[in-house]
Amino acid sequence: MKRRSLFETVINLPAALIAVTGVLFALGLLLVLSFRQNDGMLVAWAFTTDNFTDLVDGPLFGRILGRSVIISGLASLTTVLLAYPVAYFITFRAGNRRALWLILVTLPFWTSYLLRVFAWKTILGYNGILNSALVRLHIPGAPFESLLYNPGAVVVTLAHAYAAFAILPIFVSLSAIDPKLIEAGLDLGAAPAVFRRVVLPLSLPGVAAAFVLVFVPTLGDYATPLLVGGPTSTMIGNLIQDQFGSIGDWPAGAAMAVTVMAALALTYGLGRAALRGWQRFA
Repeated sequence: MKRRSLFETVINLPAALIAVTGVLFALGLLLVLSFRQNDGMLVAWAFTTDNFTDLVDGPLFGRILGRSVIISGLASLTTVLLAYPVAYFITFRAGNRRALWLILVTLPFWTSYLLRVFAWKTILGYNGILNSALVRLHIPGAPFESLLYNPGAVVVTLAHAYAAFAILPIFVSLSAIDPKLIEAGLDLGAAPAVFRRVVLPLSLPGVAAAFVLVFVPTLGDYATPLLVGGPTSTMIGNLIQDQFGSIGDWPAGAAMAVTVMAALALTYGLGRAALRGWQRFA
């Protein structure tokens, strides 16, 4: 037992070190920095809450955070709605080709994220693939300048970039459903309602996980709004990046990041409670 315990300790030590130094220490430093003044020092004994009060008093942070939540929410909802049929097909219709379809789903991740964003910039651009096709089809008004550099372009790009984050958890949730439950519903004559009464409720944990897995990273994304968005598509990640980069106000950027993480944690808790309540009374 002692040898096994020692072996498990040694095996888990690298993961523990990464968790402590790469996650907990970084979050702790960010929290401490959010209460510091912008005096060029990372750690000192002088603390202040001005960074947070400035966020509340100023209209910029609240407006951009609200815009970010809307864009990320739309991107997450779009991704889940498109991912569910794909996951359903792979689970119940792909048969022996499941592995092939799963490889195809993850295939975009074999390339750089920035390359995928630039690909959509090429597709949606004024002289891009989509506009060229619309011109050849003699669509009135084509080519359109409004396809790029707007919130819609950001939503489309994010939905494609994070599609696998939604497909895989929904696939796992659908795969865990006992086929006998579906067969029983069909035998009892409830064929039209089997999906609504059996499949969908049992797959909701995967749907919720997919939404969270897409919403959290897209809320802090700054590369996509920067490349395919525009002035009306600036998100909270761009604002935080500006504070740490061009402006050089690290405490203000840390306060923004801490506030966003707190809002995400609160939203996640409320979402889990709502999901449990829905499943209890469904």
